[in-house]
Amino acid sequence: MISHIQSSLTEAQTALNNLLANPQALASIEAAAQQLITSLAAGGRIFSCGNGGSMCDAMHFAEELTGRYRNNRRGMAAIAISDPSHMSCVANDFGYEHVFSRYLESHGRAGDVLIGISTSGNSQTIVNAATVARELGMKVIILTGRAATRLEPLADVYVNTPGGQYADRVQELHIKVLHILIELVERHFCPENY
Repeated sequence: MISHIQSSLTEAQTALNNLLANPQALASIEAAAQQLITSLAAGGRIFSCGNGGSMCDAMHFAEELTGRYRNNRRGMAAIAISDPSHMSCVANDFGYEHVFSRYLESHGRAGDVLIGISTSGNSQTIVNAATVARELGMKVIILTGRAATRLEPLADVYVNTPGGQYADRVQELHIKVLHILIELVERHFCPENY
């Protein structure tokens, strides 16, 4: 059993090392942070969404901006699209693939930012959300684990963190990227916390 634990941790370490050695990925993370800072500075809001584990990451990201990351500071405008009553209503009336896009139709506006999280880069819910976000004049940041996906042409910033064959390693890299984005936003607005 120890050998399986070691193998799993080694695989995760390899995925992280590959991300560290990827200048394009690092530049895209920096560009994503700058997009968030620009939007928040102008009074914009950040919407995040994903399916399954990626929804949990979207919620985690939003709550650490509205609440606290490491030290106390004012809350920041971030919303994870995860309201169960909205999602069940839209899924029932329009189909699950519209649960995020319909929310953005109702609440999104030019100057806001969408962070869409899709390990495959092809989730129809995220494709629809990104399409509506662009129509509204929002900026679109995509976190994925694959290159050349359906979401890439819809993104202003495309953060690709390949983690291997399965989604779990990609999700582990995504939470690291999301934490870095929060830190960079905080460093800009709340330098006293660092």
